[in-house]
Amino acid sequence: MKKVIHLCIIFIVAYLFVNNPLSNQYVLGLKADSISVSKQKDPLYNEITARATDYYIPPQDAKIDRVWKAIPGLNGLQVDIGASYKKMKADGEFKDEKLVFKQILPKVQLKDLPPSPTYKGHPEKQMVSFIINVAWGNEYLTDMLATLKEHNVSVSFFLEGKWAQNNPELAKMIEEAGHEIGNHSYSQPNMAKIPKSKIREEIQKTNEVIMAITDKPVQWFSPPSGSFREDTIQIALQESLRTVLWSVDTVDLKKPSKEELLNRVMGKVHNGAIILMHPTSPTERSLDQLIIQLKKQDFQIGTVSELLSSDRTADNLIFGKVNSKENNN
Repeated sequence: MKKVIHLCIIFIVAYLFVNNPLSNQYVLGLKADSISVSKQKDPLYNEITARATDYYIPPQDAKIDRVWKAIPGLNGLQVDIGASYKKMKADGEFKDEKLVFKQILPKVQLKDLPPSPTYKGHPEKQMVSFIINVAWGNEYLTDMLATLKEHNVSVSFFLEGKWAQNNPELAKMIEEAGHEIGNHSYSQPNMAKIPKSKIREEIQKTNEVIMAITDKPVQWFSPPSGSFREDTIQIALQESLRTVLWSVDTVDLKKPSKEELLNRVMGKVHNGAIILMHPTSPTERSLDQLIIQLKKQDFQIGTVSELLSSDRTADNLIFGKVNSKENNN
């Protein structure tokens, strides 16, 4: 009988040990340590670790440029050793096309810079953005939206507050199509000449109108005709808006021909370009070909927020992988 009781006690203790969460964590810890040690003894893992430094690209901080003012930063790249090892383990050999990268944020982002306008994105980011300033031109908007949808392109529409208030259905249509909405003042005054109280009123009133229509806060302000003074930038920032201008102008208000508009833009386009346009007949007629030509030159087209973020584009990631050694030399 004592023998039976003794065996039962041993069984119960053993059962409790095996099913104890702490025991499970201990066993998992041993497995993890074992896997970690086996990785470190694997020549492939060691090769990935050793070569990772060859592919490292440091992040670039946002900065104030003497000419171009506020320039956004660009994420760095470093090899994700564990993920890369997992992809290469089956073949058992190092292949740089199977490297997995992770992005490294810059210490200084655009939001950290003092009040200053932004005219373009980072010069190594192969992306452009359209800013479409809207205060009229309703008759062209539907076709422009259809063209953007056909090409699966999202851009940034900067709305005059008074126009948005009078055309809430169109404003909502723009937002529901996946486009970003920015602030273009309420009544398009010359923002360089009006009093500070009027600057704030123009920005605040437009923010309120857009918020009421879209239920989304506004992030960007673009002054009418690009006219501003230091107070304009500071007040916009106090209202949680950074100021955006442009580096390429379609000059569509001068009614150029389709060919003139395309030649002008394609002759001036560059990495990080912000391209200004309006809902006009020249832009509506040129938009399809403009998107096609930009994509043929491997430019991605995105919103202002996408362009001015420090995130690398997919193509930019591939560029980093293939050319990282050259970039660091």
